Amino acid sequence: MILLSDVNFSLPLSNPVIIFSLVLFIILFAPILFNKIKVPHIIGLILAGIIVGPYGFNLLLRDSSIVLFGTVGLLYIMFSAGLEIDLDEFKKNRGKSLVFGLYTFIIPMVLGVFAAYYLLRFSIESSILLASMFASHTLLAYPIASKYGIASIRSVTLSIGGTILTDILALLVLAGVIGMTRGEIGSAFWIKLTVSSFIFGIIVFMIFPIIARWFFKTFEDHVSQYIFVLAMVFLGSFLAEVAGLEAIIGAFLSGLALNRFIPHSSALMNRIDFVGNAFFIPFFLISVGMLVDFKVIFKGLGALKVAGVMIVIAILSKWLAALLTQKTFKLSRDERQMIFGLSTARVGATLAVVLVGYNIIVGETATGDPIRLLNEDVLNGTVLMILITCTISSFIVEKASQRLALKEENAPGENASAEKILISLAYPETVVELVDLGLMLRPKNSTIPVYALHIVSEESDNGNTHILGKKMMEKAINRAAATEDTIFPLSRFDVNISNGIVYTIKEQNITDVLIGLHREAKQNDFLGPVAEKILKRTFETIYIYKSIQPLSTLKRMLVVVPPEAELEPGFNHWYTKLQTIARESGLAIRFFAAPKTINEIKAQELLLKNSVKTEYNNFTNWEDFLLFSGELKTNDLFVIVASRKGHVSYIQHLDKMPYYLSNYFHNNSFLLLYPMQTEHGVKMEDIGHVDSTLIETISGKGSAVSKAGGFFKRLFTKQQ
Repeated sequence: MILLSDVNFSLPLSNPVIIFSLVLFIILFAPILFNKIKVPHIIGLILAGIIVGPYGFNLLLRDSSIVLFGTVGLLYIMFSAGLEIDLDEFKKNRGKSLVFGLYTFIIPMVLGVFAAYYLLRFSIESSILLASMFASHTLLAYPIASKYGIASIRSVTLSIGGTILTDILALLVLAGVIGMTRGEIGSAFWIKLTVSSFIFGIIVFMIFPIIARWFFKTFEDHVSQYIFVLAMVFLGSFLAEVAGLEAIIGAFLSGLALNRFIPHSSALMNRIDFVGNAFFIPFFLISVGMLVDFKVIFKGLGALKVAGVMIVIAILSKWLAALLTQKTFKLSRDERQMIFGLSTARVGATLAVVLVGYNIIVGETATGDPIRLLNEDVLNGTVLMILITCTISSFIVEKASQRLALKEENAPGENASAEKILISLAYPETVVELVDLGLMLRPKNSTIPVYALHIVSEESDNGNTHILGKKMMEKAINRAAATEDTIFPLSRFDVNISNGIVYTIKEQNITDVLIGLHREAKQNDFLGPVAEKILKRTFETIYIYKSIQPLSTLKRMLVVVPPEAELEPGFNHWYTKLQTIARESGLAIRFFAAPKTINEIKAQELLLKNSVKTEYNNFTNWEDFLLFSGELKTNDLFVIVASRKGHVSYIQHLDKMPYYLSNYFHNNSFLLLYPMQTEHGVKMEDIGHVDSTLIETISGKGSAVSKAGGFFKRLFTKQQ
């Protein structure tokens, strides 16, 4: 038994249980206390680190364990940035990212070299190395932008791309200066660095995705998936160091490589965010605070002069880079503030540079004291610069995030307030796939309600059906809860299953219904009697889904659209839903449709300001439908936009879908999509009553919205 007198309370604390308990209480209470005085939680954790650190009350040492978890936290921030980035938006803005990266590298380098050489009287090697510290920055405030749900907007994406470029260039400067001081620089050095970096890139962007796709297809255990992701991230970080780059570069690129396998609305992404924000990232912020020594202020004018110059140049250079980026690309003031805020904080690469420069001895004084490449004044000035730039970064990003998030929320777009999604549960083995797809039918951070329904019918109620339904409902609720989403459970008894679904649709005003393909789907009974009756008795958008592999392991969505689909009332709606699925799961889309339909799809793409990678192919000969058996690949989702019989876009070839899908596409995941219809329905025979002027209007110029809207208005008036 351990007595109280046996516990060592001497400072700094050495008992691992007490240390860990203290750190957890800091992580718990520091954000709460500082939020009350309107201080961002990031600054609260840094200040807490100052207070308990070796230069504060000396409660904790910045020992190997703190350094270890702090390093993991820094890598976690970079990994999260790569994981949450919208790849299509990133590709679309890669030119802007390149320009910003050059601005935010060149301006600090020029100002830094000038200030260090002429104001601080440093050598040219020391001046260049000090300037590289100004050029690099850390996405310390990125979790703030992520918290507000704007991690994928243009200014954030642009900042992330620029961060990677400027950090790589700054670390190359570090490698070059070290080589110069040691006499190792030469063509062999640069060739070796180039080759090793190229091999590293191939491993991360070609081999990592192959391994990830295999793993997520093979293992469904949530714990195993999380451990696998962490292992890949730190393997990527290690490989970056082997290649001569910094670990933070490896963590970010690993996040990019795994991006499309971890949907933003998935349970795995929620676990990654939770562990990082609850543990690793706070540890990193506390470790940063433990570096700050306020005593440097009283160590003479030399330290204050160096610190003052460093802080002014660090802030001014990044503000100028953000301003030039704003003027170059005509960004808003809030976007400029976001770019400036994200690029102002210095921690990771800056610490690496100053510690390396401090440890390089280039000579001795007359008294035998070592002459360092970066002296003690620079080391102390760096610590103060870290504190001040991190504080400024956090406040600016907090305010900019609030304004940008408000703009995003109020941005014009499709009115989704009346939408409601219903998932019909029938088989336990399909619950997870249906819930995942159902949640992806709504945009991230949307308030569109999602319902899960199980019907117990009189003809199938044998006692076990009700128990099975409860288990499926619990599974659906738990799956949604793992992504911090809510599913509203609905259970009802009815004469038969189709009646129950139809009446639920009417009672709850459902707009989108997701059904799993029934278990014994055959050519003669492909959709099953339940789905057939629902299609006949409802007008809402119906999705019939068959999943072969998880959505996160798919690469592409191949969509076949019948002619005249743009004239259906639900055209805009289903197109928006497919875009949402593609954006949430990182899929590219390839449309096959008639030329007129493709033109209308392109018009919708412009209207939505779509960032999803999209390709278009003319397809009019439905006799050659089997050509898709050659087009489809293993990791494709096959989407067939169908139509209810007798409506505008219905063609007889759709009757052959059961034969095609059951015989030639049984190894592919597919989605049968039946667009929304009006209650009256626009039948093919109605088209014959429309005069030639109206038909010319439909086929003429203008968007699908205006053409179809005018068409239906006149048609219904004529019918009445």
